[in-house]
Amino acid sequence: MTTPTIADILRNGFNAYTEAYSPVPLLHRKVVGALTACRTPLLGGERQRCDHCSHEKNLYHSCRNRHCPLCQTAQRLAWVNQRLGELLPVGYFHVVFTIPHHLNPFALRNKKAFYNIMFRAVKETLSELAADPKRLGADIGFISVLHTWGQTLTDHPHIHCIVPGGGYDTKQNRWKPCTNGFLFPVPVMRTLYRGKCMALLRKALETGSIKLHGSLQSYEKPAAMKELIDTLYRTDWIVYVKRPFVSAAKLVDYLGRYTHRVAITNSRIIAADGNTVTFTYRDYADNDRLKHMSLSTTEFIRRFLLHVLPRGFRKIRYYGFLGLRARKKRLAQCRAFFRINKPQPEKGKRTCVQIVKELTGRDPLRCPLCKLGRLITVALVPKLPTPAAAM
Repeated sequence: MTTPTIADILRNGFNAYTEAYSPVPLLHRKVVGALTACRTPLLGGERQRCDHCSHEKNLYHSCRNRHCPLCQTAQRLAWVNQRLGELLPVGYFHVVFTIPHHLNPFALRNKKAFYNIMFRAVKETLSELAADPKRLGADIGFISVLHTWGQTLTDHPHIHCIVPGGGYDTKQNRWKPCTNGFLFPVPVMRTLYRGKCMALLRKALETGSIKLHGSLQSYEKPAAMKELIDTLYRTDWIVYVKRPFVSAAKLVDYLGRYTHRVAITNSRIIAADGNTVTFTYRDYADNDRLKHMSLSTTEFIRRFLLHVLPRGFRKIRYYGFLGLRARKKRLAQCRAFFRINKPQPEKGKRTCVQIVKELTGRDPLRCPLCKLGRLITVALVPKLPTPAAAM
């Protein structure tokens, strides 16, 4: 018996979900349509034959939707491959910035505006602390990745940052390492980040870019809003820093696992009977123990769709000397200091098959039956007409 997938759950339960939560946003319908069609005859594909044993199979196309758990591996490997040339021979810190749960409803109902506030607050916090001569006095470069979920699929917006243990001093033309393997004081980061988030939030409320929809309408009363703001300023916002990585290989692997992660993967689904979905999760409040949770199918789909990002929203962002505009010049300065040769441009674009083989050592075109031959495309499999097109 095969373990059910997220696509199976969506196929079997989405109609009931639409009845319970009508109207369903068009973006959510498109995501569900993409995930349920992924690697099925609906998208067409290729007929492959082994050149040794003549075994044949159909390989159907992927949907390439960023919310699809099946489509992240190749994208992740390609992304990691691009980052290899940007690594410096220094330790890297993993920093996580969160928000208090009081703000989760604001984020859910104003995704694009609120997530942009979080990104900007993180950027300004790290950049200002790095530029401060009392802290580091240098220009840093870091990657930020937005996650919006907790282990049980509830809303939990937070940003992961990969930060090098030092920065480039443009005045002295040298690399300045962090002292004693230490980035910045966590209490200072926490306070600065909170202040910046709150200032940006209050401005967004004044300009109307953060709107008070649904349950947020209660904050239209000045007294309620003042009480919330006072509570948020009294709350200790959680910011934590993990120990620095000691090898580039571990960093690259870690980067990939965080950048292209989706809210839940198929491997965590244990069972789904049409009415209930059971999956695994880690209880961080109980020594990181692995536990099981069961939800109704409708509730599982609701939680899964909470984490659909706005169309075109960039969940991975680059800052400092890794910024897209500054990378060519400022990253080159860092490489020159460490005497790292400039990466040679690739001759032609490599295929996903080549990237997978280089980074994993596994040949995806090796015949799964005889393990000796290679799969060769012998015919195209046309797309099946969608129900709407067939009508």
